[in-house]
Amino acid sequence: MKPSDIVRYLDRYVIGQDDAKRTLAVAVYTHRRKLALGRANATGMDKSNVLIVGPTGCGKTLLCATLARQLSIPFVTADATVLAQSQYVGQEIEAIMARLLERADGDLRQAEQGIVFIDEVDKLRAAGDGGKSAASGESVQHALLKIMEGYPVHLPDGRIIDTRGILFICGGAFVGLEQIMERTRSYGYVATTQGDDEKILERLNSRIKPTDLVEFGLIPEFTGRLPVVVRVQPLSREMLARVMVEPHDALYRQFQAILAEEGVRLVVAPRVFGQIADIALEYKAGARSLRGIFEELLTPVLFAIPDRPEIKQVHIPSLYEAPLFVGEEELPGNPGEVP
Repeated sequence: MKPSDIVRYLDRYVIGQDDAKRTLAVAVYTHRRKLALGRANATGMDKSNVLIVGPTGCGKTLLCATLARQLSIPFVTADATVLAQSQYVGQEIEAIMARLLERADGDLRQAEQGIVFIDEVDKLRAAGDGGKSAASGESVQHALLKIMEGYPVHLPDGRIIDTRGILFICGGAFVGLEQIMERTRSYGYVATTQGDDEKILERLNSRIKPTDLVEFGLIPEFTGRLPVVVRVQPLSREMLARVMVEPHDALYRQFQAILAEEGVRLVVAPRVFGQIADIALEYKAGARSLRGIFEELLTPVLFAIPDRPEIKQVHIPSLYEAPLFVGEEELPGNPGEVP
């Protein structure tokens, strides 16, 4: 599957983040090619694990899960914070690999070509107040470094999983990294030309450099195993509104399908999605808060519909107005029109 094919598939489920999609698509494509060449030539190929940096609720996990679903490979997520709080990091890592094997239906070879997404790696800062959390964070980095390098992991059932072919994708918000980048940007490239060359230089200067990550608190060896860095951007009001409507599994589509099972057509006015997006922006949790707001909006509808079989349509004209229940004899000429 070509990178362009991967991006087209991601576009069906993830709104925006075009640069992140292209970078991830190339990284996964290259990783798969390396695995194939390694098997064909019986030679070792260094893999390029990925770091995704961006605010919460902007689609980091969704991008990875969608990639895995598209490629039909096992995928698991893990929380770096949980690893840091555990007294037995090695056992936690074994548990992650065991879950990956479960996702592969017990097929060891399939599991050894899967994707592991480790979220909140920014919480593993080695620098800090020198307390217990800082020390455990650095030790977890060292533990993760081994499996990212390709060390075999012994599973509780006695089997050994080879991690050389597993793609590790780490993610985190990295709050404060932007300020570090601003300080180090003055040591970057200087544009002496205009046009496309200047754009290339600007892109190079806006990159997250390994030294930025080290200053943030990741150990050099750990950043060295994450050569591909992807940045996801905060979701705008327009993008949050589109998230509820456009993807194949969008919230609006899901609830339209639920009500369709009851013989009811759900019509939500376009401005409602903008109103929900406004509230989500206030919550500062990205797309994570959309479902809760949307479900709260539809709670009166979902409560009433099972007891009122005469209802054939429900119109939501505004987030701040009561739903309009329409019987079959009252249906407007245009079924998609909100009165």
